[in-house]
Amino acid sequence: MHAAPRLLATRVPRRPEGAVLVLHGGAQRPGRPEVSPTQLSVLRMIPVARRIGRSGGDRLAVYRLLNSHRGWDSTHTPVHDVAWALGRVRELHGELPTSLVGHSLGGRAALLAGDQDGVRSVVALNPWVYPTDAADLTGRRVLVVHGTEDRVADPGRSATVARRLARTAEVGYVAVPGARHAMLRHGATFERAAAGFASATLLGVEPAAPASDPVSRVLAGEQWVTAR
Repeated sequence: MHAAPRLLATRVPRRPEGAVLVLHGGAQRPGRPEVSPTQLSVLRMIPVARRIGRSGGDRLAVYRLLNSHRGWDSTHTPVHDVAWALGRVRELHGELPTSLVGHSLGGRAALLAGDQDGVRSVVALNPWVYPTDAADLTGRRVLVVHGTEDRVADPGRSATVARRLARTAEVGYVAVPGARHAMLRHGATFERAAAGFASATLLGVEPAAPASDPVSRVLAGEQWVTAR
């Protein structure tokens, strides 16, 4: 028996024009334990979700997904939980363009679930991926943001996957010098990137940032950017 995934509302306007699903990471644990709302991998996504909610104002519905269990099990992966969450959002709001924003294994889930109906864009923050991960994301816009000092999820792997995804999708890659896996240092850079990219791709709203901002540069067509 699998525990049920859960959807937690961060901001839900009356008539949203788009929706954002925020996906947590978290390593595998023995015994397939359920996800706790207080585990660090879940808590670190709260400021990301809140930043997206502020950026979208009354135009974006923002939800956090709690997976059915921790880690990545081949019989029931976080991608299955994302599919459930997308269906639940459709039940609540009808057909809305949606952005998937995930960290670590949540970033991997976002990239691999990005081919599902209704998904317009994907943001992967320090994604933990295999170099062979692939998905046909034709018509989607993708942003990978990775700290150069990440010792948990290899930035080289995410760069390899980004290049592969760029065969079918518009992909931008932002390297964040000095940032590590937990996004504690330079956390505002990750939050701004997620909020700016989701709002721009779902609502057509340009980030409230100078042209030198990494997301502004990606949206203008640059593929490989280093955050300053």
